Amino acid sequence: MTKYAFFFAAFTALAVTAISGCWIIPWLKKLKFGQTIKEIGPTWHAGKSGTPNMGGLTFYLGSLAGVCVGYATLVLGVPELFSGAGASQVTRLYIAVVTAFAFGAVGFLDDYIKDVKKRNLGLMARYKIIAQVLITTAFLASLHLCGALSTFVNLPFFGTVDFGWTYYPIAFLLIVGMVNAVNLTDGIDGLASSVTFLAMLGFMFIASLLGQTTIALYSAAIAGGCAGFLVWNFYPAKTFMGDTGSMYLGGAVVAAAFCMGRPELLLFNGIIYLCEAGSVMLQVSYFKLTHGKRIFKMSPIHHHFEMCGWSEVKIVSVFSFITLMFVLLGCMYVYVG
Repeated sequence: MTKYAFFFAAFTALAVTAISGCWIIPWLKKLKFGQTIKEIGPTWHAGKSGTPNMGGLTFYLGSLAGVCVGYATLVLGVPELFSGAGASQVTRLYIAVVTAFAFGAVGFLDDYIKDVKKRNLGLMARYKIIAQVLITTAFLASLHLCGALSTFVNLPFFGTVDFGWTYYPIAFLLIVGMVNAVNLTDGIDGLASSVTFLAMLGFMFIASLLGQTTIALYSAAIAGGCAGFLVWNFYPAKTFMGDTGSMYLGGAVVAAAFCMGRPELLLFNGIIYLCEAGSVMLQVSYFKLTHGKRIFKMSPIHHHFEMCGWSEVKIVSVFSFITLMFVLLGCMYVYVG
């Protein structure tokens, strides 16, 4: 029955996301919620100016519908799953859903300021960081209160390591950093949604393997939402997810990893996000140290490959393949371990 629940969650999320785009995208066009392309980006992206932004609202609806349908299937088919110790799994599901929506709300506010108030920089950086700090604090505190947080982490090649009190600042930085890394990945048509689709499929398989049924269900719903969004977002994109969508997906990614108690899996499933964020940090650091020299033609790294002549479709294909390989490695790591 659990397999049916995962399927229903993914299919519902895919269908609702894809179908809702039929009225949400025209609504965004009518309200003139169009993307303003930054001048520092690739010059050929100027043609995308005016494309409806905040399309992430479609997979808000889709993923939530998928979770509800999948959850109802589990309640009806496997009621014993939610009794006794299983109640903790339900709590983790609620925490994951609320966390993703909380980060998404920050992204929505950022997009609203950019697209409606016409301030291209969006929400001021300090306010964005404060909001992310508060959400992360609430997220970690919630996991601690429900007994789902441990300072012991299984690391590749090192085995189980007890980080003690240092776990909390490290986890804090990882969560905030990963959410923003997913945001950086959303720079070309279909990239963030394709990479996150594969990452969440990996989390679904691993969570199922570990007996974390509700997190597997949640991951299936997010994966389905990403697949449905690709109907509208694959090149040439008819809508962009905006920070509304990318920060929501960032929240979903970290929630899946931490709620199942395996944050180290972000090293596998989140490899592209880490590369995107790493390329920005390297570029900025090298630029300052060398007084103007650059490592990449442009960062994040997907823009570097654009400047090298790669098409958006090629970049998405290569990055998705790399994600798939690392997701498989992550699955093997958990299975063997």
